[in-house]
Amino acid sequence: MKNDIRLGIVIMIFATLLFALMDGISRYLAETYNFMVINMLRAWVLAFIVIILSLRKNKGLKKVARSGAITLQIIRGIILITCVCIGVYSFTVLGLVTSHCIISFYPLIVVAFSGPFLNERIGWRRWVAVLMGFLGVIIIINPLSFNFDLNILLPISLSFLLATYTILTRKVSEFDNSETSFFWVAIIGCIVMSLLGPNFWEPILFKDIGYLVLLCLLSTSGHFLFIKALETSQASILQPFTYFQLIFASFIGIFIFDDKITQSILIGGFMVVGSGIFASWRTHIIKKGL
Repeated sequence: MKNDIRLGIVIMIFATLLFALMDGISRYLAETYNFMVINMLRAWVLAFIVIILSLRKNKGLKKVARSGAITLQIIRGIILITCVCIGVYSFTVLGLVTSHCIISFYPLIVVAFSGPFLNERIGWRRWVAVLMGFLGVIIIINPLSFNFDLNILLPISLSFLLATYTILTRKVSEFDNSETSFFWVAIIGCIVMSLLGPNFWEPILFKDIGYLVLLCLLSTSGHFLFIKALETSQASILQPFTYFQLIFASFIGIFIFDDKITQSILIGGFMVVGSGIFASWRTHIIKKGL
């Protein structure tokens, strides 16, 4: 693995920009079409591209598809496509800003899960970070408010699902490389959405076909750059820079969709992101043995 920190950071930030743009377009389309249809079409395109790329590899599709943990790969694929569906629906009912602020809590859940599931020792400093991040989420959702929205449970559940997906990804890395893991995520997502999506089918208007194509390109490019960033530099170094997606998505939400930032979202968001960055920094320090 290369260890070009600057290049890895640049690639990661660009990947988060593409993901934020993808989320903005997903929200735009989901306000007109059923989110299941949008995600089905995106899953088809991603699976098609992954299969084409796999066929061009040495020994082709068979080598890329060979997995030493097929059950975990299937579970990963189901969880991720579930996350995508929940995420897009959440953007339409809660907005990009609120959704992303809460979703940003998932790296801290990963820290908490790493102890019992990956047998990693979690020190008291990182446990405090998890607690502070949790308090930040409580401040964001503001359960004492008369305007409390039960839809807020969507990004909360998404955070736990993303954390589970991340833990499983670490587990399968002991058996499979990133190409195999990415292949199975794309294929399982395609299968799941092919079974469910047609039940919600609605024709796409000509004026929105360009947005749909752009959505697929952003999704594929974003995932490609994300993997490239992790191949270029260490994950513990890059983790804080994934929060740029929250910044980019917030700008899109505010200036394009007129999302509102309340005092509770601002304070809670800073707590979640700050705690996540601190926990990531502590993880990097511990891995370096400092």
